[in-house]
Amino acid sequence: MSVLARNNHYYVWYRVPGAPAAARRAITALQDDLEASTGIRGRVLVRRDDPATWMEIYEGVAAPAQFEPALAAAVERHRAAEFAQDRARHTETFVALG
Repeated sequence: MSVLARNNHYYVWYRVPGAPAAARRAITALQDDLEASTGIRGRVLVRRDDPATWMEIYEGVAAPAQFEPALAAAVERHRAAEFAQDRARHTETFVALG
């Protein structure tokens, strides 16, 4: 099985230097929107030793060509990057070893 045919897991991390309640509302709305458009429900974690570092996790993405633009559109629509330090959201994608 090729890497492209496997389920992809997206990890998006960033720092939220202020307004965590407003950031949480925006990310919840983003994830609700993304679930409605792609069927993928994300989770949000905070770093144990640094609660200003957040990570969104989207697992089991079988159609990355559809998911990635949907995620980008939801980030824009919900202004999620505005809560990230320097507007920097770092996305990494992983697949399971076969």
